[in-house]
Amino acid sequence: MTKTNANKATTAARPWLKSYPEGMPAEIGPLPAPSIGALLSDACKTYADRPAFTCMGKSLTYAEVERKSAEFGAFLQSKGLEKGARVAIMMPNVLQYPIAMMGTLRAGFTVVNVNPLYTPRELEHQLNDSGAEAIVILENFAATLQAVIARTKVKHVVVATMGDLLGFKGLIVNLVVRRLKKMVPAWSLPGHLPFNDALAAGAAAGLKPVEQGPDDVAFLQYTGGTTGVSKGATLLHSNILANVAQNAIWIESAYAKKPRPERAVYLCALPLYHIYALTVNAVMGMQQGAENILIPNPRDIPALVKEFDKYAINVFPGLNTLFNALLNNDDFQKIDFKPLLLTFGGGMAVQRGVAERWRDLTGIVIAEGYGLSETSPVATANRFDSDTFTGTIGLPIPSTEIAIRDEDGKDLGLDEVGEICIRGPQVMSGYWNRPEETANVFTADGFFKSGDMGFMDENGFVKIVDRKKDMILVSGFNVYPNEIEEVVAGHPGVLEVAAVGVPDEKSGEVPKLFIVKKDPTLSEQDIYDYCKDKLTGYKRPKQIEFRDELPKTNVGKILRRELRD
Repeated sequence: MTKTNANKATTAARPWLKSYPEGMPAEIGPLPAPSIGALLSDACKTYADRPAFTCMGKSLTYAEVERKSAEFGAFLQSKGLEKGARVAIMMPNVLQYPIAMMGTLRAGFTVVNVNPLYTPRELEHQLNDSGAEAIVILENFAATLQAVIARTKVKHVVVATMGDLLGFKGLIVNLVVRRLKKMVPAWSLPGHLPFNDALAAGAAAGLKPVEQGPDDVAFLQYTGGTTGVSKGATLLHSNILANVAQNAIWIESAYAKKPRPERAVYLCALPLYHIYALTVNAVMGMQQGAENILIPNPRDIPALVKEFDKYAINVFPGLNTLFNALLNNDDFQKIDFKPLLLTFGGGMAVQRGVAERWRDLTGIVIAEGYGLSETSPVATANRFDSDTFTGTIGLPIPSTEIAIRDEDGKDLGLDEVGEICIRGPQVMSGYWNRPEETANVFTADGFFKSGDMGFMDENGFVKIVDRKKDMILVSGFNVYPNEIEEVVAGHPGVLEVAAVGVPDEKSGEVPKLFIVKKDPTLSEQDIYDYCKDKLTGYKRPKQIEFRDELPKTNVGKILRRELRD
């Protein structure tokens, strides 16, 4: 086969390649480092004097992050943990997080990211499932650990406070958090060590070099548990390093139109314990020498807006609910968005109405992407040089293949709806200690079955129609909640909406809407009338319930499961 014919065959098998930006390679090169710890240490040396992370007005330089992470890693090593031991981190976006994460990896251990808002039951499950022997936790959540620690293998506890790394200001912050805001329930964890004491102990001990390779386990990233029991996606150093390399190549197209900033500033509103911010903000951001502005509580929209205004933000990874909340804040409308170069959308579908309002205000098209904990996370993304919001999750990024398959595992044609299956170097090695579950989600030819339903068009763009399990079956017709939500979200009186299927005697299931009003006079009839010419009969909501708020994960995804239950 000639080279030209071979290229044509490749494009036919991978139609997305013809839609790539000019000069974009189809594959990534070698991994940028043998381990994440090595990658981040190199970045710290290269950008030593630059601010790496800023939180509550206090910045740590790359050199300081390098030194403090070495101290934290040395402290863990001094406890006699063996290589590969699991260390849990249960903190929001505070300066201690990147130090603990990087220190754990550099010391040869595995990070278990824990949602700080977990209940005792959820925390106990994750600690026992992962076999974590150590945990670093913010004092605000120490009472949760106290309730379960006796039933886990955790032997070493490091407790951080909001003010640990803030200097004198930290004393005031701790006073406000504990006494005025009463955000720290009483707790007792005998034998625990304060975070700063752990650093001091590590400084005295010194970090011992550890032989680490791409196949070592870096993170146990627990899936949200929306599909049953929360499972640990086993992410190797190579998985994260590959995704960083993929994203770093993909981001280059953004600078075709706007000059690359000398020192990029990322707003990190999404929690670092979540795979999206972990890879994009923490690891890729550091690799690129960026400054990350850490937001401990992204639900405090007025405070978030102040940070957005205070720093010249270049890169903003977010999700639909966050974009929507910002757009509905008056002070956000007054910000100068000239420095903003990129807005990533992920975690959930970005609604067209939200994307259009974002572009009208900021001048930036939200580049929607797609991924999962199991894919480290990015699998597809829209072009960063695009002038339009596509309403799709974009193209498979370099070194990634997407197949759309039916229930029997057969490949479907273009524009046919089936399960989105993903193959690439960023895909996890499996679920931690769950061989049967791992076997269930991988095909014989190595594709990960995402559980999301979608199709690919002739240009290689992928459109999600919904989660397999969220699909509503009305008299044998498939109804996708995303489609209904997109329509209803276009009503000017609607702030947020979620659609679920509820049992119905006649048709098996019917769509039910849960709506948070923007306009207090909005009525059920207004919604029924609005949907009449926008949705076919069986897709129209048959029940509507108004709520003051919708249940969400800490990342901001609406929990349809809770609404169904």
